[in-house]
Amino acid sequence: MDDAPAEPLDRAQAEVAELLSDLIRIDTTNTGDTATGKGERVAAEWVAGKLDEVGIGSQIFESERGRASLVARIPGTDPSRPPLLVHGHLDVVPADPSEWSVHPFSGEERDGYIWGRGAVDMKDMDAMTLALVRDWARTGVRPERDIVLAYLADEEAGGTLGARWIVDTHPDLFADCTEAISEVGGFSITVRDDLRLYLVQTAEKGLAWMRLTASGRPGHGSFVHDDNAVTRLCEAVARIGSTRLPTVLTPPMRAFLDAVSEAYGVEIDPDEPEESLARLGSISRMIGAALRNTANPTMLDAGYKTNVIPGTASATVDGRFLHGQEAEFERQLAGLIGEGIQQEWIVHDQAVETTFDGPVVDAMVAALKSEDAGARPVPFTMSGGTDAKSFERLGIRCFGFSPLRLPPELDFAALFHGIDERVPVESLRFGIRVLDRFLRSA
Repeated sequence: MDDAPAEPLDRAQAEVAELLSDLIRIDTTNTGDTATGKGERVAAEWVAGKLDEVGIGSQIFESERGRASLVARIPGTDPSRPPLLVHGHLDVVPADPSEWSVHPFSGEERDGYIWGRGAVDMKDMDAMTLALVRDWARTGVRPERDIVLAYLADEEAGGTLGARWIVDTHPDLFADCTEAISEVGGFSITVRDDLRLYLVQTAEKGLAWMRLTASGRPGHGSFVHDDNAVTRLCEAVARIGSTRLPTVLTPPMRAFLDAVSEAYGVEIDPDEPEESLARLGSISRMIGAALRNTANPTMLDAGYKTNVIPGTASATVDGRFLHGQEAEFERQLAGLIGEGIQQEWIVHDQAVETTFDGPVVDAMVAALKSEDAGARPVPFTMSGGTDAKSFERLGIRCFGFSPLRLPPELDFAALFHGIDERVPVESLRFGIRVLDRFLRSA
């Protein structure tokens, strides 16, 4: 492939906001229950239609009725090279319209932003990818290697009915892919006018959602009662929720802290890095959570009447563990839960980590620098989880690379699953230009 500059991409940049708005208007709320979730099949068919308009064929697969995922392949010019996977999820977490400034499924464009549930997580990347490949199809552009596109269901509930299902049942669709890109990476943190750190996700924490159940002797609420399931459960929940687990610096986070230290000219205490990370603004909450294993109680369920002591009480806990820390996390958790409480996994999945090197990383760095002379790409660990957990099982190196140059004042971390989720239109256009350069030659 020659080194000619990329096409202007005017049409892709012009339509990406509209595509994102249309996709947000398809309510794909994932409640974790197929009976009450909605919209994934409609969204997959919408994507298929947009691809079909420009002559790109696709396949839709259902794990359960309505739980639809789409796969398509863009042929490259060099069939000897292994394909690159670009995957995104179509589902979103619930949103309460009464809490928002705009309706969360309006896809409204206001003040230079597209607003709505999924604008950041992750219909923005879905729309950028879609706008780009549509532009390629119209103008006859072909990347060097095949690009496999996957628009997936159920990521927000752990991917069991989306990425995990399709990897288990149709691994041939991805068997020859060697690298993948997806969400939560490639976004900017402004250090100063001429320097922005772009965080590329090379690792993510493991997922350990669990239910804790305490048992006791039921009885009348007016009696003295020393065997109370609610009391036993609450003591365990309080220990879990109030304990900060020790700092563990994994390779990507050591590299990230080194970059922060150099960029800001500060010394970072490896045992207490949070104080220095506060310079990063709101994103420090996301980064700080990737410095240790975490466990947070999220739901409680007990009893049926005020004057009856129940025989059981349960709680759910969102646990996350760093790469290489699964056994230590379970040991830490057992010490906090204590005796007399049953633990069961709701969702349990691996931590994922790769290195920040190789031709695909070089291509990311070059693409970012081509659009932002002040870009300094750095690796980091994401505190949450993505569908990379499923695709890594096929031996695919997974990265978070959804490139966005963000306004310095934007509280980006708060937008993930947050109220008034929104993304700048100019950031979407920047992302298309970066993805074009990256995907053509990666």
